Amino acid sequence: MITHGKNIKIFAANSNPALAKDIAQILGVGVGESQVGKFSDGEIFVNIRETVRGSDVFVVQSTSTPVNDNLMEMLIMIDAFKRASAGRVTAVMPYFGYARQDRKAKARDPISAKLVADLLTTAGADRVLTMDLHAAQIQGFFNIPVDHLLGGPVLAPYYVEKFQNCDPEDVVVVSPDLGSVTRARNFAQRIDARLAIVDKRRPKPNVCEVMNIIGEIEDKHVILIDDMIDTAGTICNSANALKERGARSVYACCTHPVLSGPAIERIQESAIEELVVLDTIQLPEEKKIDKIKVLSIAQVFADAIDCIYEDKSISTVFN
Repeated sequence: MITHGKNIKIFAANSNPALAKDIAQILGVGVGESQVGKFSDGEIFVNIRETVRGSDVFVVQSTSTPVNDNLMEMLIMIDAFKRASAGRVTAVMPYFGYARQDRKAKARDPISAKLVADLLTTAGADRVLTMDLHAAQIQGFFNIPVDHLLGGPVLAPYYVEKFQNCDPEDVVVVSPDLGSVTRARNFAQRIDARLAIVDKRRPKPNVCEVMNIIGEIEDKHVILIDDMIDTAGTICNSANALKERGARSVYACCTHPVLSGPAIERIQESAIEELVVLDTIQLPEEKKIDKIKVLSIAQVFADAIDCIYEDKSISTVFN
């Protein structure tokens, strides 16, 4: 028996309204009537234009650029729904900003990911639905349920079809650094491919240097996989190094296309033949280049939302 809310309502702020619309369409509902904007002094305002009393509300908002504006929109919307007597409010965050600040890397560093978790809880979120956190342990920063989806199951079928006529021995999944080995290994198992690792060092933030390739990549089709691509320095350096060391072709994929600064230019000039990304972050027109292919996550999030509403195990989504 469902007791937490009488119906599903999907609302969107300004970071990714197209994804929210796709999710709502799959669920057979419309996107809720609301307005999120700014006053003349820059303060954010929210206007909810329909009743949400007793409803199971899902707010779709990635905290991507502009990060702080998108985060505040989410927090203020959650507060508005709680004060309007929503039965339950779930923060649907396909991309969770500040996730890379998950520990003290040096003295006097903040742990901003924990602060964001506290802000969401204080605003009134009853649970969080997200995908491919940069550090999975961020789930432990919350005192409310966190449903953590994975991008791999969405990306894998694309590459299974792409290389269906190739010998599995000729396809290699490559981790761009040691921190992504588990993700790459799981992805390699999904598409029945071999695994290789790029060993690199990072002398300073957003700068990396390839040191060695662990594994056999010569004359192979290689697929670089990461959770996000920001300035694209790591992925492009890795791709160029793989090509120089004899890879037949180099492809890349990620869940979150942050693509800031010189990322697009680097990708265009790199050895990457195709970059496949998910629409956790809505790409502006200037970043939509021929090398980039976008896959939708709407079905996965719609299935997860349906499981949450029906009080079913969300693990079925991964299968």
